[in-house]
Amino acid sequence: MRTAAIQRKTKETDISLKIGLDGEGERNEIDTTIPFLDHMLQLFSKHGMIALSVRASGDTVIDDHHLVEDIGICLGEAIKKALGKKEGISRYGYAVVPMDESLCSVAIDISGRPCLVWNAEFGDRMIGRFDPELFHEFFKSFSDHSGMTLHINLNYGRNGHHKAEAVFKAFARALRSAITMDPRIKGVLSTKGSLEA
Repeated sequence: MRTAAIQRKTKETDISLKIGLDGEGERNEIDTTIPFLDHMLQLFSKHGMIALSVRASGDTVIDDHHLVEDIGICLGEAIKKALGKKEGISRYGYAVVPMDESLCSVAIDISGRPCLVWNAEFGDRMIGRFDPELFHEFFKSFSDHSGMTLHINLNYGRNGHHKAEAVFKAFARALRSAITMDPRIKGVLSTKGSLEA
């Protein structure tokens, strides 16, 4: 089973995260103390067919920045750990997902080389009590700590909630495609024989 558990405790945040890459989209225990982020992580789990458990708290009395960023770190580390040597995985994933008037495309390469290309404008308006500017910090942390190349292109949209859902659903489906095992792949899918930086 491709599973991993990550604990991260700093003076700013306290996070416990568990992941199973071969889940069935089951509803999981996710409590980050940031309701909109909980919603996005539930979508990620469901559409990525990934078992995910997160318990997190932090200095949100200041703002949500540290906690959102550190959850991205933990999710990236957990997936990297669960993938192990990356043998037999498809490596690349791509998805285009509509959410009502919004459309997002995400491409992933589990290359060992972290890189985030972020083309997603949310404007200055809050989504409920959540600052959508923090999505960039979440995905940057995820890319850095998973070692993945991640291209997120929010093609268009009007409603902030719909745009966020399109991003997370496309991310989940692209990741699901990239981590899928292919019995035809012997070792890793790379001419250099490694998926490390």
